[in-house]
Amino acid sequence: MSKTSVKKRRSLPEWMRARMDDQQRFLALCIMCGLVCGLVGVGFHLAIHSLFDLVWQLARSQSFWGFIGVMLLAPTLGGLIVGLAVQKWAPQCAGSGIPQTKAAYFNKGGHISAFTGIWRFVLGILYVGLGNSLGREGPTVHVSAAVGSKIGRWGFRDPLRKQAMVPVGVAGGIAAAFNAPIAAIMFVFEELLDDFSTKALGGIAIAVVIAATVSRMILGADPVVQTHLGLHYETALWMLVAIPLGIVAGLFGPLFTGSILGLRQFLKSRKLMPLWLRPASGGFVIGCLGLSAWFLTGMLGHQTKDVFSVGYESLELAFESKLAFGVLAVLFVLKGIAVVINYATGGSGGLFSPTLFLGGMIGGMTGIGLAELQKLFPLPGYPGDQHVIGACVLLGMGSLFGSVIRNPLTSLIMIFEMTGTYSLILPLMGGNLIAWAIASRLGSVSIYNALLLQDGISLRHLPSYRGAQDYAKLPVSTIMTHDVEGLSLNATIEETRNELRTRTERHHGYPVLDDGRLCGIVTRAEIQQAAPDSHLSDLIANQKLFVVDTNCSIRDAANHLISRDFQQVPVVSPTNREKIAGILTLNDISRQQNASDETI
Repeated sequence: MSKTSVKKRRSLPEWMRARMDDQQRFLALCIMCGLVCGLVGVGFHLAIHSLFDLVWQLARSQSFWGFIGVMLLAPTLGGLIVGLAVQKWAPQCAGSGIPQTKAAYFNKGGHISAFTGIWRFVLGILYVGLGNSLGREGPTVHVSAAVGSKIGRWGFRDPLRKQAMVPVGVAGGIAAAFNAPIAAIMFVFEELLDDFSTKALGGIAIAVVIAATVSRMILGADPVVQTHLGLHYETALWMLVAIPLGIVAGLFGPLFTGSILGLRQFLKSRKLMPLWLRPASGGFVIGCLGLSAWFLTGMLGHQTKDVFSVGYESLELAFESKLAFGVLAVLFVLKGIAVVINYATGGSGGLFSPTLFLGGMIGGMTGIGLAELQKLFPLPGYPGDQHVIGACVLLGMGSLFGSVIRNPLTSLIMIFEMTGTYSLILPLMGGNLIAWAIASRLGSVSIYNALLLQDGISLRHLPSYRGAQDYAKLPVSTIMTHDVEGLSLNATIEETRNELRTRTERHHGYPVLDDGRLCGIVTRAEIQQAAPDSHLSDLIANQKLFVVDTNCSIRDAANHLISRDFQQVPVVSPTNREKIAGILTLNDISRQQNASDETI
């Protein structure tokens, strides 16, 4: 690159700074960010659907065995490309992209490289477009966050301004992906930001408007899911179906996310195959599941390919009551298994679309059941089987989204914007809140935070609380020591003493680890008093290990330490109590207490 070109690249921000104040420049860059994110969302959408249509047409043009070969090979090839790229060049591009966005925003000042964004864009298209059963919305968020991060670094020197451009990009990406501008704003505040800020709202709203406008100009203004119902629903007794739907979704959500986390942890710990080969193995399994669904649903009366790729076509058919109960059941089971396998094996795709799909299948089956019940016990105000089944599909989508993603306001508004159906807002609210409440009680950690914790990443930020006196309600993850210096279980006492002499930091106690698995904790005094030829394993042989997880409040942790006369306690992941996330000491708690008292 020539010196002249370098000067030109550096001079443009200076030109903007000379002619605009900080607020004007921020708004101008929000407009730019919304425009780029809108184009990213549209491009991602068109590329994925065009690629999968091409693969499907190629497969259908072959003989019977050629069809099977193409549909087995395509998702396997997509997985192989992703596995190699993630292993060698783009480690941040596995999964949905939303956990990586959160980690970058809170832990790295919002820095997401343009290189990561480009890789995510390409890999997401290839992985989902070649038939793997994940969604496009999560990767769109990650790419858009990278766009916002790059624009922020280009336009500002202030680290806070650079960081503030990430939520702008996230909102623009969601607005373009779902054609849901209001839901995009709610998602940013529920998932990424701690509290509602009118200062943040201005820039986010500008980006959302621009991105949604770009999306509608290219893809059209129609909702993402065409319901074709055209009905205004009057409030009636049958809408109470939202209650059992909310309960079912609330129970299924933790089972679904737990399956993803459990299989993912199993594969991480067993190392059954090279990391680069796992997404390909998942792709092959998805090929088998997709073909099974194709033939099974054909025997049940309506052949569908929607276990592959995104799968909104079956949602529209379910809305129109064109899918039998057996077809819905087959799609629900096989799509659910496919999503779990694709995500756990390290694929590059999101959970938004699959969650909506599975929720729609639950709702469709419930609606068919309600239609049969109506024949036995007629309900007043019942608008007809077709319209009730379609409404139940909608209610199921919202309830499961609230249960899995844990953003109830986002799910409520997103379903309304995606489908253009407002008259079901009351049962939607009821079902969403019931599902969210049950899922929150069964599992306190949302899917994206659980994925981060499983990877040993804690978001180093303080949640927003009303007043310093509430410090004790903070989770221990906000004040614990994240960088843990552990000791090896199989080391001798003499080896341990020599190792401690070389360390610059001195601690009262140390966790004892065996290949990353927490086995116990020993104090420096115990190490000094033990026989030199003994092992650390001897010191913890009869130890009853006490731990707290990252969500435990500071107050509860302090009470536990004092009652047990302990100086420190290991902090573990809520999803795996043998995976250490940090160490909490009484000194950490005292420092937080003193800092809070000074602000009163």
